[in-house]
Amino acid sequence: MHSTLMFILIILPFLAAIVCAIVPVKQVRSAVVVATGALLAVASLLLIGKVPFETSFTSMAGLPLASLTQLADFALLGVILYFGWKHKHQGIKALAIAQLVGLFVLEAFVMDHHAANMAFFADPLSLTLVLIISIVGSVICIHAIPYMENHEHHLRLTISRQPRFFAWLVLFLGAMNALVLTNDLLTFYFFFEVTTLCSFMLIGHDGNELATKNSLHALYLNSIGGLALLLGVGFFQIMLGTLNIQEILRLSPNAAYAMLPMALVCIAAFAKSAQAPFQSWLLGAMVAPTPTSALLHSSTMVKAGVYLVLRMAPGFVGTSLSTYVALFGAFTFLATAVLAVSQSNAKRILAYSTVSNLGLIIACAGINTPAAMAAALFLIIFHAVSKALLFLCVGTIEQRIESRDIEDMQGLFVRMPVTATLAVIGVLTMILPPFGMLMGKWMAIESAAANVPVIMMLALGSAITLLYWARWAGLLMSHPLKGGVTPEVQPMLTKYPLVALCGGAVVLSLLSPWIYSALIVPMLNAANAVNPQASFAAPYLSAKGILGADSGVFPVVPLFILLIAGMYLGVRVLKNAQSAREASIYLAGAQSRTDQTPDSFVGPANQPVKVVNANYYLTRLLPEEKVTCWVNTAAVLLALLLVVGGL
Repeated sequence: MHSTLMFILIILPFLAAIVCAIVPVKQVRSAVVVATGALLAVASLLLIGKVPFETSFTSMAGLPLASLTQLADFALLGVILYFGWKHKHQGIKALAIAQLVGLFVLEAFVMDHHAANMAFFADPLSLTLVLIISIVGSVICIHAIPYMENHEHHLRLTISRQPRFFAWLVLFLGAMNALVLTNDLLTFYFFFEVTTLCSFMLIGHDGNELATKNSLHALYLNSIGGLALLLGVGFFQIMLGTLNIQEILRLSPNAAYAMLPMALVCIAAFAKSAQAPFQSWLLGAMVAPTPTSALLHSSTMVKAGVYLVLRMAPGFVGTSLSTYVALFGAFTFLATAVLAVSQSNAKRILAYSTVSNLGLIIACAGINTPAAMAAALFLIIFHAVSKALLFLCVGTIEQRIESRDIEDMQGLFVRMPVTATLAVIGVLTMILPPFGMLMGKWMAIESAAANVPVIMMLALGSAITLLYWARWAGLLMSHPLKGGVTPEVQPMLTKYPLVALCGGAVVLSLLSPWIYSALIVPMLNAANAVNPQASFAAPYLSAKGILGADSGVFPVVPLFILLIAGMYLGVRVLKNAQSAREASIYLAGAQSRTDQTPDSFVGPANQPVKVVNANYYLTRLLPEEKVTCWVNTAAVLLALLLVVGGL
């Protein structure tokens, strides 16, 4: 059974990618994408109840897997070197050559015999990621089918590029599943680099100058992470004599010298999850078609980075490295929240928000207590679902209004009531109770109570986060309803994925106490089994839909009951508002009183001046370029401190 599930979760997407790439018939390709997504979702659900387990494979189609992986490692780096050469990017070429040399030294001189099999390990942490990748990722792939039709229509392409787009999209899912399920760090490195190549191809999909430039930038920064990971792999092999991840976690707490490779692995994770100063690649990736952005942010790429830090966290618990990781994550959370405030481009807001929330997850990994680890897993789950929903809503809106500026979305509820409502619900699930993201933040802040700098950054960052989310949601709904609402018609494969993600965000929040008992407590127990010194005891009690601890309670189910009551009252007020008399805007007594200019005031020349409603983005106070410069400088210093602390 394990072998079958592994085949579906890892190998099937690779086979589906080949079919997508070579079959020119659109209907066949769409059927393959839908069928692959459905099989991945079912296989991931069947994995529940079967963890933890460990399994290994020695061969595939009669060929030794270990040798195949080694060859594939070199071939993959050769491909990256080719793209660096093709585009004359010196940084990519240098990093690819450095990794080729490092990999050769590692394979030829450091490792006597690399494991003769490919080991996989599934526990609650990897299961959580598999569920996110296979279900949320598949929903995004299905939504991309009608989206890419419209996208190519807008680009006026005569030859479709969809075969290769969907090939890379579904291959990405298989690589991510392999990455979170492998128990061998060298195999992890291979799939880590596969995701780098997938993101490069998808970001540069449109093939224009801007897309190519940003895809190369992403490849360059992620190659830095790849080199850091390879160095970490080499040091682990030299210092601990093993690349078995569970064995590394067991040995590391008693080996202070293992903190250097731990620090290098953390740097690799920071690059992959676009933490400062690496965030620019994720901002640049916004030029890609929106399904790519949704996939990168919710269920692939950046999640690989935070998964890596969380996976290795039991190995550096109680060390100074752990403290530096917490500071680094908290700083990124606050700094990128500040950068998001000055944005009106919806995709840039989402990008900064992703970096910020990933910083919060990394801060939790650095705090490294049971409560913090529970918070991190909740944040991963709810961020994945809500962020996928918001990206797909933005993509759908952009194709209708041809703008990503949230100022152009003012009153969108009247023109696109379904998508605007789903987007608003998506925003609310990011910031308000009783939804899971707020619960995760509450847990994170509670767990940081003993660390004053971290808790200050988390509290301030949370307040700023509320500002830019509330501003956007308000814009979507701010329009008089007197003129009526236009019915919205969307293709089935556009509407249902949005509704499914929205329903998932709400239902998962409602089920969070049971998710805690079924998934998070076993994850903490698994961490205890590997590293008993860490004492990962369950920090909360779950009873009757309420999560509680000595520090307080989060009454999930009672809050949902209050939410339903509030929605009922809101609907009643909305019905009454539609028949109410519309009042003009109060302008401190300076209104123009004529019927022709009801929303005007009397200007200095005694002429009516039209009132314009717009938000203030603090661009003079917080200029993005200058703030980014300061943020990157501070982040580089923190990263150096982290590596030096690992020596």
